[in-house]
Amino acid sequence: MKYDEIDAKLLDLLAENARESVTALARKLGLARTTVQARIERLETTGSIAGYTLRRGAKARPPLRATVLISIEPRTGPAVLARLKLLSAVEQVQTTSGRWDLIAILSAPTTEALDETLDDIGAAKGVKSSESLIHLSTKIDRS
Repeated sequence: MKYDEIDAKLLDLLAENARESVTALARKLGLARTTVQARIERLETTGSIAGYTLRRGAKARPPLRATVLISIEPRTGPAVLARLKLLSAVEQVQTTSGRWDLIAILSAPTTEALDETLDDIGAAKGVKSSESLIHLSTKIDRS
């Protein structure tokens, strides 16, 4: 579904603060409250807005984060993904093109817990190799 410039501005405002009242959004957009409410409902219905969620602040997130680049054996993708899904430290997994087949984003409360998860990933049937990158600091976060 295509959306116009006002929808794009509305999505930006909601991404910045999903708890903003419809009245405040309408004021910022220079539109009637009912118009903004109708646009939000249309964006939800068409899938442009998939939901609203909590973004944890730095104090509420586990202190350690890592990205793991994973190479897998041919035709083992579903089994490897099923194994990764069972690991609570795995927050996201994306498929990729190029040298690595998967990218996993992990978070852990301790280095020991992170190390254990990395060992579990490396030992998973179908994983050919992996490389882990420990996040030191976040410089840009637009999520």
